[in-house]
Amino acid sequence: MSIKNMGEPKRIGILTSGGDCSGLNAVIRAVVNCAVDTYGWEVLGIRQATLGLMARPPQFTKLEVDQVDSLLTAGGTMLGTTNKGDPFAFPMADGSLCDRSEEIIAGYHELGLDALIGIGGDGSLAILRRLAQQGGINLVGIPKTIDNDIGVTEHAIGFDTAVNIATEALDRLHFTAASHSRVMILEVMGRDAGHIAIAAGIAGGANVILIPEIPYTVEHICHKIKERQEKGKNYCLIIVSEAVRTHDGENVTITNRLGQSRYGGIGEYLADKIIEHIGVETRVTVLGHIQRGGTASPLDRLVATAFGVAAVNLIAEDKYDRMVTWQNRQVLSVPITEAIAQYSAVDPNGTLVKTARGMGIYLGD
Repeated sequence: MSIKNMGEPKRIGILTSGGDCSGLNAVIRAVVNCAVDTYGWEVLGIRQATLGLMARPPQFTKLEVDQVDSLLTAGGTMLGTTNKGDPFAFPMADGSLCDRSEEIIAGYHELGLDALIGIGGDGSLAILRRLAQQGGINLVGIPKTIDNDIGVTEHAIGFDTAVNIATEALDRLHFTAASHSRVMILEVMGRDAGHIAIAAGIAGGANVILIPEIPYTVEHICHKIKERQEKGKNYCLIIVSEAVRTHDGENVTITNRLGQSRYGGIGEYLADKIIEHIGVETRVTVLGHIQRGGTASPLDRLVATAFGVAAVNLIAEDKYDRMVTWQNRQVLSVPITEAIAQYSAVDPNGTLVKTARGMGIYLGD
């Protein structure tokens, strides 16, 4: 019997939540292709994450195969997303907080959805699961985060592209650093984990890699710079995760005009300290959201496509409250509770740390 004719037709929803990254559109494309062509289902793309379900009427787009066929290489998310506004404590215009979770749940049921695929990081998936448990939503999760810090999956969508972008930046900084005998510092994203910094640092030939998981001293960074100078190498490349603290253990943050605080500025802090200690000309490049945008890498497209198909197959098997995961070259699924409970920082005794130190890279103390 053809799988296409098994079971009753379903109407499923899909949304992207949290910060954007490369590969989201590839997931959407895979979900629509598999759901429509393999099972004959209907797919609704929910606009602006849970805000689309909160709206009245709910904001969605019916997704067809022809509509998503060209999305494989497109950056961002065609559905839009948001990383603001916890629906259980939603900020209102008067400054108060309101629980609007029931509005989202009602939007799901108003659309007549049989299941919902949520693409997000651990924070988004925790909120979606809470909504699902409260409102009888059949939820399947797909992990995406450029930080790659969800513990039960070797790959999260967006990470590989971010590493590629950071590596290319290091490749380009090599030449300017050597031409001007400078120290070049590249500040990359990494909310609490240093996966981008250590992976790109090794791949891009950095001389110093600083990550939140391993402490460092400014003195040892300066010693590394001087050591290279004594060997006739007149430049040094440093890559640092935005969440790295000062040598005194303080977070470095930036506050905007709205009073919102975020990580940023550790690169400038280090540059000032290096100049202060040894007087070497130092420049800083902050990649910021460049790491999130643009065409997804082949690996991110591959993983995104495999995740999208696997998520649809879980729905076909009526397996919910689960997240797809990449382990040992295959896609599996785990309970969402297990996925969001396990946080994956860089292992100070892991392979990449040993590799970096074996290459003579200063990686902290």
